[in-house]
Amino acid sequence: MKGSHSLLCLFSVACALNWILTAGNKIFHFGPCRVSMSLTEIRSGFTAIKANVQARDPVRTLSILSHPHSLHKVKSSDRCCITHHLFNFYVDKVFKHCKTEDSYVNRKISSIANSFLSVKRKLEQCREQNKCICGQESKEKFEQILLNYEALNITSAAIKSLGELDILLDWVDKSQ
Repeated sequence: MKGSHSLLCLFSVACALNWILTAGNKIFHFGPCRVSMSLTEIRSGFTAIKANVQARDPVRTLSILSHPHSLHKVKSSDRCCITHHLFNFYVDKVFKHCKTEDSYVNRKISSIANSFLSVKRKLEQCREQNKCICGQESKEKFEQILLNYEALNITSAAIKSLGELDILLDWVDKSQ
């Protein structure tokens, strides 16, 4: 009887710990790929710095993500591919060049970057399992995003891309 009570207690602790660790996480569907993430946590971090970051954006005439065809009407079969490219893009190009003199903003950027890195790794697993196939349309959409990014100097492009993070988060949210 004592052993079963201990086992029940251990099971309860394990369930509670699992709930705490995954609280706020939701499953997002990117074509055949399923990814768990806390979009609420990422959005909260971004909201805390959005005004600061957007105030640093010197270019108001160009958008990185809002080009007329960048993220609109992406086929379900291409969602994994373009999401993988976008998370790589933010981890490899954007977050690396978004350093400010404000340590609070830098900490928030670092936290968002860590969340993106975690999702990037999950998407890489999908690619390794051949669940994430890139069609021509997703390649063209991502190439347009890169052209928009490369039209600016690195720092301006990174700040602009970070300031447009809500566009990406809204798009990802539709993948739930």
